[in-house]
Formats: sequence, structure tokens, C-alpha cells
Amino acid sequence: MSAYIVVASVTLAGVLLFVVAMSVRSLVAPKVGRAATLTTYESGVDPVGEGWAQTHLRYFVYAFLYVIFAVDAVYLFPWATVLADPDLGMVSLIEVAVFIGIILIGLVHAARRGLLTWV
Repeated sequence: MSAYIVVASVTLAGVLLFVVAMSVRSLVAPKVGRAATLTTYESGVDPVGEGWAQTHLRYFVYAFLYVIFAVDAVYLFPWATVLADPDLGMVSLIEVAVFIGIILIGLVHAARRGLLTWV
């Protein structure tokens, strides 16, 4: 039962910290916005024209490919740090080979569809 008390107390401390932070923010933050603070600001450029702009789908594909390879790195680095452990053996090597194989299949598919060319 003591494990539940620890979890409950950590959760309560987190909620209490959040409530205190929001209360202090509401006391310290300015209440009235000026025209300059209410204006849309993006990348240091003053807003000109309408707020509608289309983004090419290719950029989302590049972002998706980046996420795939970032997740790949997140799984491979911890595996590489414990690679010297004799208990892992051949099974671990086969599992990582399958993992890298699946990633390579995705990379080959993206290359065949022409998603890796910047045109």
C-alpha cells in the first residue's frame, strides 16, 4: 500500500506545483494587452495580407521521414550501449537486424516514390 501513497503524493505535489505556478502567473502577468502585443508575430516578420497560406505536402513528408529516423536512432543508441552484454547474444542482433530491415524497407519505398528528391 505504501507504493500507492508515494504515487498519490507525487501526483498531488505535481498538481499543487501547477496550481501555484498558474496563480503566481496570474498575479504577476500584465492584464491589459497593448496593440503591439495583440498583433500576430511570426519569425520577426510583420503580418502582411491574409492569414491563409498553403504549404506543399512534400514538407510534411520530409518531417515524417525525419521522425521515422529520429525514432530509429532513439532505439538504436540504447541498444548499442548494452551491446557488450554477453546475455544479449545472437537474439538481440537478429532483433535489431529486423528493426533496421523494416526501416530500410521504408527508405527504399520512399526513394522509389521519389520522396527523397528535392525538386
